[in-house]
Amino acid sequence: MASWTPGWDEFPAPLLDFWTERHLCTLTSVRPDGRPHSVPVGVALDHEEQCAWVITNRASSKARRIAAATAGLPVAACQVDGRRWSTLEGHAVVLTDAESVERAVQQYAVRYRVPQPNPERVAIKIQVARFLMSTSLVG
Repeated sequence: MASWTPGWDEFPAPLLDFWTERHLCTLTSVRPDGRPHSVPVGVALDHEEQCAWVITNRASSKARRIAAATAGLPVAACQVDGRRWSTLEGHAVVLTDAESVERAVQQYAVRYRVPQPNPERVAIKIQVARFLMSTSLVG
């Protein structure tokens, strides 16, 4: 296992490739009672804004839990492909303004596909603190 703290201008190419390939991820947060909550999501890195985005419905458990945390919530997003894996750790906040939601949708569309319109959509913005990864992604 290796770890890397973002210096977004020096992103290891194998790690960047892995986070731009189409892989389903899991997003893990901690419930108020301390139990983990992991759900499948699409995660899109945004080098321009130096963050990661998740789009979801405002009524989802993850969105409600993150929004209820006054200063956001620590989260981890993980993806795996055979022996290659990577987890990003960071701090998530829910954004509801049209500009942020549109940015998240655009980034999601680049990695996955254009999502169906959803008037209840919100954006989860993750300020990435570090990446954990299999040694094959170090670069």
